[in-house]
Amino acid sequence: MESQTPLHILVIEDNPDLAANVCDFLEAKGHIADAAADGITGLHLAITKKYDAIVLDIVLPGMDGLTLCKKYREEAKQTTPVLMLTARDALDDRVAGLECGADDYVLKPFALRELEARLKALVRRSKSEVTTAKLQIADLELDPALVKVRRGKRVIDLPPIPLKLLEALMRASPKVVKREELERSVWGDSPPDSDALRSHMHTLRAAVDGPEEPPLIHTQRGIGYRLAPPDAI
Repeated sequence: MESQTPLHILVIEDNPDLAANVCDFLEAKGHIADAAADGITGLHLAITKKYDAIVLDIVLPGMDGLTLCKKYREEAKQTTPVLMLTARDALDDRVAGLECGADDYVLKPFALRELEARLKALVRRSKSEVTTAKLQIADLELDPALVKVRRGKRVIDLPPIPLKLLEALMRASPKVVKREELERSVWGDSPPDSDALRSHMHTLRAAVDGPEEPPLIHTQRGIGYRLAPPDAI
């Protein structure tokens, strides 16, 4: 059955045969597909046009996929879901892709039906998470629509993963969020083997809790983390 809700997809892939196969399949399913054969063109299209999701290869001429994704998230402040294409034996690439801001990945070679299913799932999830309401805990404010974080008069610039962790903690405040739930909110069902969560939480805490400010991020040993004013603990 053809898709009832057409998606506008950008495919950034330098292999012309693979790009054509993906675009032809998506268009046969009723979607709209644009293609870019290098990273610089891909980033330009991603920023200047509106897409529901992006399919991004890691190895690209001009600008590799990891650099592209990081620029797209951190410099352009774009939140469109990114599905990264990675080699089957390249675990480091998959972890690096997620840490640069990708939302999911598929392993080459992949089934086109799986690719479409993952894209649909990413778009559903991103639309369910979209909200224009600002989140505020004490003097900490997150604007999800503008991807801006402030504490008092101080502007906080966060990498993609600490930003996702912050939003998850603020939405749950003042409740404790288990480590497993935080990992799932960032890496889905494929968290990295290393203790990446602890490292990203350290980055988030250092950015949010200044030396002269009451701490808002608290560790619940053996369970997880919570974000709340000290008087709410």
